[in-house]
Amino acid sequence: MSARDDDDQGPLQPRENDYLIGHEQAEADLKAAFHSEKLAHAWLMTGPRGIGKATLAYRFARYVLKNSQASDAESEIITAGAGLFGEELPATDNNATDTGEGLYLPPDDRVFMRTASMGHADLMSIERQWKDDKQVQRKTTIAVDDVRKVGGFMRMTPAEGGWRVVIVDAADEMNHNAANALLKVLEEPPVRSLLLLVAHNPGRLLPTIRSRCRKLPVSALNDANVTTLLGRYATMIPDHDKKTLIDLAQGSIGKALDLAAGGGLDVYDELNAVLGELPQLDAVKLHKLGDKLARKENEASFRMACELLQFSLSKVIRCAATNQSEDNSNPLISRLSGLATLDRWLEVWEKVSHLIDRSDAANLDRKQVTLNIFHALAKTVTH
Repeated sequence: MSARDDDDQGPLQPRENDYLIGHEQAEADLKAAFHSEKLAHAWLMTGPRGIGKATLAYRFARYVLKNSQASDAESEIITAGAGLFGEELPATDNNATDTGEGLYLPPDDRVFMRTASMGHADLMSIERQWKDDKQVQRKTTIAVDDVRKVGGFMRMTPAEGGWRVVIVDAADEMNHNAANALLKVLEEPPVRSLLLLVAHNPGRLLPTIRSRCRKLPVSALNDANVTTLLGRYATMIPDHDKKTLIDLAQGSIGKALDLAAGGGLDVYDELNAVLGELPQLDAVKLHKLGDKLARKENEASFRMACELLQFSLSKVIRCAATNQSEDNSNPLISRLSGLATLDRWLEVWEKVSHLIDRSDAANLDRKQVTLNIFHALAKTVTH
């Protein structure tokens, strides 16, 4: 398996992707920990969704599997169960080489190819399962039965004399029982086992899970990185649209690509068209938007609209808090911030967030939610 050509659109899956930028420090920290011979048994990789955390996890897994072939003597020690995890173990990196290229392995490397196809005997991946055989939509959570496999897998002797590696993507998507099952593995980690937890929202994890992991914060990408990745994965997008996507993505190439693929720019324009009429409401534009978002096939667009609206409101609040436009290229934000006090904008933020949360919890009519949100906005700027 080889890397996708640069002119092919769309990124590879994290386990297949050999290209990663913007996370050089995180790579250096992982590499240094591995070569220190005191590698923590569990890592919690945290940061916004879509910035490359899973790609980094597979990159590290490949590096560990490639560079940790144990000698026969060491394998006998491991088989006998000598030592507790966390003890300073004998050096096992007999075949490791420091290439000076972070954790990079070329896609034609045998370890790379086997991990990309999930055919490496010492690697396991845990993620949400598909709802059906068509593989169109995944389940909402990681189930306990999937996580229960981890303990047995990690207790087995590494097939190739090195490490057993498990990647959970994403750990904050585990249900309660699954989280408890994982906690049992963390309480008594087997020798030479490595658990890599990817988490978009680590606050959802059990505190006892977080406390047993070494934390690795992964930062959002800077604008230059997102620009480079859009140039690699979305070559057909016009430059002016790329600038908007970079602003909306907030350092997440995944979010930028989702917006581009899901018509997010059109939704953003329609939201701005209604917002631009405030303190008045254009009933025709508002009902047209509500009808569009209420269609059964447009559930993803509704969620996208909610995220984009909250994004715009957050910019308005920051602008109101500083009494100046944070972005001179966006006069709409500057004008809206002057229509109400900061306290009023904070109040409407709470109302809008509550309406969006209730739309999921109570399965509310999406058009009515849209109308209620904009009426709350209009009320805020007319008082």
